[in-house]
Amino acid sequence: VQVAESGGGMVQPGGSLRLSCVCSVTTFGSYGLGWFRQAPGKDREFVAGVLWSGENEYYADSVKGRFIISRDNAKNTGYLQMSTLKPDDTAVYYCAVEVSGGFDLDEHEYDYWGQGTQVTVSS
Repeated sequence: VQVAESGGGMVQPGGSLRLSCVCSVTTFGSYGLGWFRQAPGKDREFVAGVLWSGENEYYADSVKGRFIISRDNAKNTGYLQMSTLKPDDTAVYYCAVEVSGGFDLDEHEYDYWGQGTQVTVSS
């Protein structure tokens, strides 16, 4: 199983980006999906998660109301729509899948990870 993120880049404060996460197997539709991020000098942290069915979205308080997680199981792809970006959102963003179908705030529960995509918010 391979997972690959894309869509990162540099954006000004207040801007938007949409990250994509493509999974190499059609069983993606039965996997839970999580997005994490790691800023320089900090631990990796949970950002958002969603069940295999697309239901029960959950967000970190720091992104609630600004980010939206979604998925298209027919395309084996997950998304993270990020709006009203702030400099504190600058980080490498990772997607991960959990074979059990659920999602966790604990990164150790995930089975497969992408390599990450850099998001930089700066004026």
